[in-house]
Amino acid sequence: MIKLAKDLAMIVAGALLYALALTFLAIPNNLADGGLPGMSLILFYAFGWSPGIVNFILASIILMIGYRVLPRRTIFLTVITAPLLSFFIFITEQQVESLGDPLVSAIFAGFFIGIGAGLILRTGSSMGGTSVIARMLHHNFGWDLTRTNFALDAMIVSSGLLIIGPLNTMYTIVSLFIGKKATDIILEGLDTRKAVSVISAYAPEITDEVVQQMKTSATVFEGYGGYMKDSADMAYIIINKYQIMKLKRIINDVDDRAFVVIHDVRDVFGGSFSWAKK
Repeated sequence: MIKLAKDLAMIVAGALLYALALTFLAIPNNLADGGLPGMSLILFYAFGWSPGIVNFILASIILMIGYRVLPRRTIFLTVITAPLLSFFIFITEQQVESLGDPLVSAIFAGFFIGIGAGLILRTGSSMGGTSVIARMLHHNFGWDLTRTNFALDAMIVSSGLLIIGPLNTMYTIVSLFIGKKATDIILEGLDTRKAVSVISAYAPEITDEVVQQMKTSATVFEGYGGYMKDSADMAYIIINKYQIMKLKRIINDVDDRAFVVIHDVRDVFGGSFSWAKK
């Protein structure tokens, strides 16, 4: 029950932030967006139709058609999210004075839209737009979800060329790029992790030093080289980005010939990858 209350609070905050970014920053500067909100804005620029009402109608139609391909919890949260987003757009969609700089407006519109979308998606909900259509096409025809969703958003943004012109369309692309980055920050957090693979004959000794000096767990895998067929162990370590230099010094002190691969990790949870200090 507490988790549901938190999710509902995040949905309300995300929908409000998303709507205000559209009505206070995007609409006064003739900027578009991806998904159903973007289609609603383009129809508003072309025919003067209320973007809040149009977004609600389109989202309702898509949800009624594609509810079978969505998990029950996602359907429940989306049924709350889509009308709420449409309502916030409707009550704030009156013409607002432009800031006078479309590029600055595009940057901050993308930033706040990305945060709003991230809060909504983090609850497991959706906005009932192109993602649902992509799921339907994947379910019925096996189309790739990511590429289909990208293609649908690209079609919506490209259609704005004839309505808002090439310059505002380019501003919209800037906004979408920043929005994607902002959404990633909300979904993945600022404390990104690094996965470090260390191939060395002294892998157990390296992990011992890592555990003692960095208070972080590590895993050792037994293996062998693909070319020489010699046995070679591999230590697998998860750390945050600020610990990289210290880990490099530890590895170099134990085995200066170790082969080290460092790559980004999108998400880490569970286990004992970071022990609390006693």
